[in-house]
Amino acid sequence: MSANRPWLRRLLWFVIIVAVLGGVGAWVFLNVGNWLVVEDPLVPSQVAVVLSGDMPVRAREAALVYRQDEAHEIWITRPFDATEALHHLGIDYLGESFYNQQVLIALGVPGEATRVLDPQIVNTEDEIRLISKTARDEKIHRVIIVTSKLHTRRVRYLWSKLVGSDPTLIVRYAREDPTDPAHWWRQTHDALELVREVLGLANAWAGFPLHHRQG
Repeated sequence: MSANRPWLRRLLWFVIIVAVLGGVGAWVFLNVGNWLVVEDPLVPSQVAVVLSGDMPVRAREAALVYRQDEAHEIWITRPFDATEALHHLGIDYLGESFYNQQVLIALGVPGEATRVLDPQIVNTEDEIRLISKTARDEKIHRVIIVTSKLHTRRVRYLWSKLVGSDPTLIVRYAREDPTDPAHWWRQTHDALELVREVLGLANAWAGFPLHHRQG
């Protein structure tokens, strides 16, 4: 009987380790969606920025921020898209930034208070570099960035890593974003977005070894 004790001891430790790892894995699985969602209290700022993607939800939120007098101007980033390729085929598409601008105007933001930033961007890293540079060039020290729920933590992390504390970032998620972070596994769209954000954060933590292909 005593000869079996080392084997039983190893088996017990194996069961304990598996149980602990399983519990940690289950906790991460259930909570990673909520962990990705962050937001800052709104403070009046010179500018709010609509990040590309999830049109028109982000633009609608930016219009609300403007109507609440929390921003004096709305900037819109302009992503690389299929506009030029479609034009060569005789298909008229004016691009996401144009339609986001039209959403803002339709919701009460004066056209002169909107601005499409140049140059075009490929990813969130590009957007943050462009926004922060434009803000610094214009002596703006506080920026509201409007995005989607699961994208907020990556935006905040990238801003801290690439920009720092000046300009100050206020991150805001769109209230109309239908994503359910607490139950992200129930919808394919939510699950894919979550995986994309986790991989994006991992890439940023690792120093951006992976790069987006332009176009």
